[in-house]
Amino acid sequence: MNRNASAVWKGALHGGEGKLTTESGVLSGTQYSYRTSFAEGIGTNPDELIAASLGGCFSMALSNELGRSGFHPESIETTATATLEDLAAGWTVTHMQLDVRANVPDASQARFMDAALAAKTNCPIARLLNTNISMTASLDP
Repeated sequence: MNRNASAVWKGALHGGEGKLTTESGVLSGTQYSYRTSFAEGIGTNPDELIAASLGGCFSMALSNELGRSGFHPESIETTATATLEDLAAGWTVTHMQLDVRANVPDASQARFMDAALAAKTNCPIARLLNTNISMTASLDP
């Protein structure tokens, strides 16, 4: 299975801008630029898209892990935060933080945490990223 997206960039880094389009059409000519990455611009940026990808992938992986353990989540809310730092080698995503909150009837905190840790390990996007991923996970009462 292959998924694709295209990026078109025009101009110099600081004054130029690009457009992102996904095969599904969810993004269609979506604007991104230096301003959206490093200042206050309107549009998206690659770091935000990586965070969204990790958050979505993790939430689905957690649902799967919970289901394999016999639990049926009512909701899973994940916020993924990408930390971008200016290192000697250049701008680098140095860390990803996952903050997840879920409503899973009949699940104990221990079973939930086991499923969350397994999801963090087994999520395909998490395996793709070569960065430190930390996580907090809380189960709604």
